Amino acid sequence: MKIEILGTGCAKCNELEAKVRQAVAQSGKFMQIEKVADLQKIMAYGVMSTPALVIDGEVKSTGKVLSVEEILALF
Repeated sequence: MKIEILGTGCAKCNELEAKVRQAVAQSGKFMQIEKVADLQKIMAYGVMSTPALVIDGEVKSTGKVLSVEEILALF
């Protein structure tokens, strides 16, 4: 499973990344986590507000920081 966190490095983007890492650790599964800050790549997903969460190429959330529980539910 590939998880991408889309964002330019704002506080909310960093908070989402930390929560994703926590959720992955709790799940016990191996997942590739990638932080994407390139605006062209972010725009390619059609995302207009960050942070955004992409799982296996599908945008799951935009413009908010999900809780660890919400992230786990998306796995």
